Amino acid sequence: MDGSRLGGIGRGALAAAVAASLVGCAARGDDGPPLPVRSGGASAGSAKCTVSAQLVPSCGAWWGVTPVIGARQDPTASVHDFEHQIGRSVDIYHGYHSGSELFPTPSEIALAREPGAHRMLVLNWKPDVGKTWRQVADGAVDKQIAGEAAYLKTHFTDKFWLVIHHEPEEEVKAKAKPGYTAADYRAMFRHVVTRFRAKGARNILFTVVFMGYTGHMSQPWFKDLYPGKRYVDWVGYDPFAKSNITDFADLVNKVAAPQQKHGVPGFYDYSQRHFPDKPLMLSEWAVLETPGNPERKATFFQSVAKQFPRFPRIKALSYYETTHAVNMPDAGNTSIAATPTALKAFQALGKMPQFNVRH
Repeated sequence: MDGSRLGGIGRGALAAAVAASLVGCAARGDDGPPLPVRSGGASAGSAKCTVSAQLVPSCGAWWGVTPVIGARQDPTASVHDFEHQIGRSVDIYHGYHSGSELFPTPSEIALAREPGAHRMLVLNWKPDVGKTWRQVADGAVDKQIAGEAAYLKTHFTDKFWLVIHHEPEEEVKAKAKPGYTAADYRAMFRHVVTRFRAKGARNILFTVVFMGYTGHMSQPWFKDLYPGKRYVDWVGYDPFAKSNITDFADLVNKVAAPQQKHGVPGFYDYSQRHFPDKPLMLSEWAVLETPGNPERKATFFQSVAKQFPRFPRIKALSYYETTHAVNMPDAGNTSIAATPTALKAFQALGKMPQFNVRH
């Protein structure tokens, strides 16, 4: 995510704080037949729901957490604490990696394989540390990709989501910085996917994740970021509810004021036009605390329950759980337990059938 969406917290400080989040254990590397599941939502009345080989539930959505912890810190305690608060196991743990780090780490693997937990992993990787996007596209980290592919074969064969450099739109330098155009990002993504496939990594669901901010989406280069349907299994985006966003429908399809008069669609509608065949993931979503409005989060979480059926292509949600001590509106406290009523509402939300896909 970007620091600007957490009020006064800068991106550098946030990056130092973020090190692990969204991971879990999924179906094994072989595709096999679809798995029977239990779910709700718009399809709750159907006789049987299924999970596809790409881990797409036919009804309902996966429920996950993106715990914000220190760099290279073991995420186990944060995940267990979150689960204890909400009264259930999460389906997804979302973690972050960069450069030559091998993933998943032993602690992430342990989370995925913890008996009875059934967690799956969403792993976010920036392969371009010290390199431009263009350099990666031209083969600068092929050795690292080969090493990671070999590591996966011997350490982790469960299916998982791999996000390749999330939220690229805020880093596009159309003219000022060579190697960081939207086309360079697209070429990097395609190259990384191609190299993993060439090395026999068959358990990866390649995922492109955007911010979902219409200020970037209105730029002429934005469409050039998308790698193309051959290279993408899932599409994600990271919406955060500041004080001016009051419910779930606004969160997932928000159009910022400057773009409203130009007819720019919100990200959900944009995805319907440009990649309608891809399942969507809220890889980071959260509601920021607003001092003086203690019922805000509870009311917002209740809106998720009511409005989720209107967005059937959203197949996974991972809550970005963190706290910050800055006592200002939108300053970064996304904690589900900021107030007793917020926690109670989130607990109730997580117990709804549509967020309890059996796998």
